[in-house]
Amino acid sequence: MTRNTDVDDEHDDIIYPSALPFVLIHLGCAAAIWSGITWQAIVICAALYWLRMFAIGAGYHRYFSHRSYSAGRAFQFILAVLAQSSAQKSILWWAAKHRHHHLHSDTSRDVHSPRHKGFIYSHVGWIFARQHDKTDLVKVADFASFPELRWLHKFEVLPAVAIAVLCFLIAGWSGLIVGFLWSTVLLYHATFCINSLAHVHGRKRYVTGDDSRNNWLLAFFTMGEGWHNNHHAYQSSVRQGFRWWEIDVTFYILKALSWLGIVWDLKTPTEQVMRNEQRLASRVVNRAAEQLATRFNPERIALAITSALHSSELAALRETLNQARNHTADVLATLHLKRMPTRDELLAQAQAMFVRTPSLDEIVDRAYHLVLGSIGSQLVASLQRAPQRA
Repeated sequence: MTRNTDVDDEHDDIIYPSALPFVLIHLGCAAAIWSGITWQAIVICAALYWLRMFAIGAGYHRYFSHRSYSAGRAFQFILAVLAQSSAQKSILWWAAKHRHHHLHSDTSRDVHSPRHKGFIYSHVGWIFARQHDKTDLVKVADFASFPELRWLHKFEVLPAVAIAVLCFLIAGWSGLIVGFLWSTVLLYHATFCINSLAHVHGRKRYVTGDDSRNNWLLAFFTMGEGWHNNHHAYQSSVRQGFRWWEIDVTFYILKALSWLGIVWDLKTPTEQVMRNEQRLASRVVNRAAEQLATRFNPERIALAITSALHSSELAALRETLNQARNHTADVLATLHLKRMPTRDELLAQAQAMFVRTPSLDEIVDRAYHLVLGSIGSQLVASLQRAPQRA
C-alpha cells in the first residue's frame, strides 16, 4: 500500500512520545493534595512565573526570534538558560518556529494558526506533531553558530531539571509541586494563548495581513506580549506596548538593563508606525487583498452574469475571454457587465474589514484584480461547458 504523505503530514498524530512529559507535568500539579501548599512554595511559584515569563518574552521572543536589541554573549547565555527553564524546548527550536510563523502568519503554511488548524491545535497540539519536531537551523543560523547555544539545544531540558531540583532543595515536595510544576503549567498556557487567543480575541490597530490582535488581559499575564497586533505591525520593536497606557513590563525591564549597559541598541517603532501612517509591505498588502477577495464568491457571480446575458451576448463574451486567455481580469474591468462587483463595492467592504491604513487603495486594487481574475476563470469554464443557445 502506498503512503499518502500529504494526508499524513496534514493529519499528523499529535499523541507523540514528547507529549508524555507535558501531560505528566499537568497531572503532577494534583500532587499538591499530598505535598501540601506552603507559603514558601507559593512565593517560589510566583517568583518563577514572573522571572521565566520575562525570559520567554525578552529571550525566546524579542531577542532570539527578532533580535530587537543587542546583548553580550554572557547575558545571551543566561537569558537562554532562563528561557529554557520554562520547558518550552530549546531557544533555537523556538526561534526557528516563530520566524516561520511570521513568514506565513495565518496562512495554510503557518505552524499554529487558529484560522486553519483550529483552536486546540494552535494552542498546544502543534508542538507535539511529528512534522514540527525538527529544528530548521538555517532559519536561526545567526545563533546556531554559538557552541554554548548548540549545547543548550542538545540538552534542552537541563535548565528545567536544574530549577526543579533547586525548588525541591529549598522547599521540599511542596516547592517542587507548587513552586515548579504549577508555575511551569501557568507559563505554558499563558505563552500558548499568544498563538491561539491573540489571533482570535482582541482589537486591531494595524492592518497586518493576518489575525493578530491586541489583548490587554493577555498583555498583563505575559508582561507585554499580548500587544500582539502591534508586534505584527513592527516585529523588530523591543517595545510591544506602543501607547503609554499599553503596559509592557518586559520592555521596562530591558530599558532599565540598557541603562546599566547590559543590553543596548533597543529598536522601537518609527513615528510613521506610531501614527499608523506607514506604507504596508507588498506581502501584507497581498495577504490583506486575498482576505478581501474571499468575501466575493466568483462562482456565484459568474453564474449570475451568464444568466443575465442573451445568447448573442454570451457568444461575444465567450470569444472575448477566449482571446484574452490569461488577461481576463483586465478585460472584465472594461466590460461593465451586470452583476459584476465594482471597485467601489470592494472599497466599501475593505473599509468595514480593515482599520485605517494609507495602503487601503493598494489593497483594494489588488483584491479587485484577484476577484476579476477568479470570476474570469469561472466564466471561461462555464462558457466552455454551456451549450450554444439557439
